Amino acid sequence: MLELINGVARLLVDADHGGRIASLMIDGFDVLVADRPTCSPLMWGSYPMAPWAGRIRHGEFSYGGRSFALAPNSPPHAIHGTVFERPWTIAGPREISCDLGDTWPFGGRVLQRFALTPTRLHCTMEVHAGDVTMPAYLGWHPVFVKPDSMDFRATSMYQRDHEGIPDGTLISPPPPGPWDDCFCGVDEPISLHWGELVLRLSSDCDYWVVYDREPHATCVEPQSGPPDGLNLAPSTVEPSKPLIKRMTWDWAPLGK
Repeated sequence: MLELINGVARLLVDADHGGRIASLMIDGFDVLVADRPTCSPLMWGSYPMAPWAGRIRHGEFSYGGRSFALAPNSPPHAIHGTVFERPWTIAGPREISCDLGDTWPFGGRVLQRFALTPTRLHCTMEVHAGDVTMPAYLGWHPVFVKPDSMDFRATSMYQRDHEGIPDGTLISPPPPGPWDDCFCGVDEPISLHWGELVLRLSSDCDYWVVYDREPHATCVEPQSGPPDGLNLAPSTVEPSKPLIKRMTWDWAPLGK
């Protein structure tokens, strides 16, 4: 575990289980769903998604005139990248790293950095190519304890097809939830409320997936590309130009 403590805030990062934030305690309250025997790796903590986020349809995509097939870890699709179940290496007091593994055909690695203050958590993720240019996008997948309420506004939402994957069509304005959907045009921080505690989420990612269909949890996921992004909106990572994105959670101390 990587542990950071600052004032009323305590962060635990589990390097062995996918480099995920296992716990963020604020004034003794953990805002994240904790690991338990019945938990899927997809439904606890806050884990990194790289070199893609969300589902890749049937695990198939093309790049550079070649076709590629990814391991269908959510059959028949490939979901959430290659690193959320891999062990990571603690590279420093606030940094962990992981290679993208043998199932990713291009090589490369991921870095995560964490900075904690009494009222803020700042996370940075970097996807580095190996020896060749590659497609990639990234995201974070926090599984929050069900909030009492959520303040969330977006200008549009991707339409999902019969396989539950965006087909490239945008709907504006988005319909009401519950959701398992990807949104664009999120210009203000998303706020989650538990009693007096308000947690605000912001990121320089352009896409947000919200999954709030579980009675015990809500997922709010900033991503640098939409689900099936290796097909819909691929970005390119060169060996000398990593993909770098940031996510910030901030809060006021309880009672203030």
